[in-house]
Amino acid sequence: MIFLSTGIGRFAAITLRWAGGLLALVAISSQSGAAAFPAKEVVLSRAEMQQTVAHARDRVTQWTGPSSGPTARPGMSVAVICEDLRNGGVLGVARGIEEAAAVLGWHIEIIDAHGSADGRNEAISAALALKPDGAVLVGSDAGVLAGQLAQFALRGIPLVGWHVGALAGRMPGSVAMNISSDPLEVARVTAMAAIADSGGKAGVVIFTDSNFAIAMTKAKEMEGVVRACKECTLLDVLDVPISRSAKLMPEVTQALLKQYGARWTVSLAINDIYFDYMSPELSRAGQEVRLYSAGDGSPSAFLRIQAGVFQAGTVAEPLNLQGWQLLDELNRLLARQPVSGYIMPVHLVTHDNIGFDGGPHLVFDPDNGYRQAYRRIWQR
Repeated sequence: MIFLSTGIGRFAAITLRWAGGLLALVAISSQSGAAAFPAKEVVLSRAEMQQTVAHARDRVTQWTGPSSGPTARPGMSVAVICEDLRNGGVLGVARGIEEAAAVLGWHIEIIDAHGSADGRNEAISAALALKPDGAVLVGSDAGVLAGQLAQFALRGIPLVGWHVGALAGRMPGSVAMNISSDPLEVARVTAMAAIADSGGKAGVVIFTDSNFAIAMTKAKEMEGVVRACKECTLLDVLDVPISRSAKLMPEVTQALLKQYGARWTVSLAINDIYFDYMSPELSRAGQEVRLYSAGDGSPSAFLRIQAGVFQAGTVAEPLNLQGWQLLDELNRLLARQPVSGYIMPVHLVTHDNIGFDGGPHLVFDPDNGYRQAYRRIWQR
């Protein structure tokens, strides 16, 4: 089931049903007048919006992270629990972890949960069975898994995460820190860029995934920015599971084209992956919809932005850098020191700046010397 809310306060449940060999989109009205994703409106002047977006587009040449910390503790073993390695963001972080581990001299065991509840439970059990010195949770919601993750704390295994909660930074509970760009700022910049590029007259559909708190946080914030735009129209907010996007997005896109036609001019999403399966349908329909993603900066998104085809921007995460940061934070915990709490500033990738900060290699990899900075801290 896909839950949908509109800019006029209507709530409906959308189900995909097979009928006569075709997948039909059926709306079922609800008696509830509440929106599925209530959001606080974010009111900024046009000048403030433009300034925020311009700053997010700047090249990243200065390291703003930690400059001191414990030296490397060699020979550590780390279990890395990945939500779904088919997700480009999760895969990029895993690669960064592997790169940093080679510098630290650590042994890494990567476990793929394959994006399912059973897979997460199995992955956590497998990680605990390894009896690692430390663990990393990549892309799964720590709140949903609180009971299982408590086992790490009970066994004295420090745990850090990437995109595991609604907010970035230090966390209460079993996970010491959630490494992420500020999701609220990511969402604001994404929505502001779309509104600015549309001349303040966007017809918007937002895509999110209610399985993840961070995704809902982004969606609510984007909705608030769009609602505050007087001449914009929030058409729909759609809850489509990332793990099922390949199957669902072609039919969902066709249904939106049929329902809204030329009124639909912009799509915002909490992850680029939705656009992988939306773009072919838009191309076949011959309709121009501008796409902006509030994460994570996948290679396919970079290709679309580079070519100027549908996608105009992505607020990309520095995935490789965040892999290094995960192990730096874990190294601090292993040395019985607090995490740094560092949150990387937001960066918007567009056609104008894609030639820098890793863009030619289809990633956001900042030109700020982060590898050297961490090597200095670790004395490696």
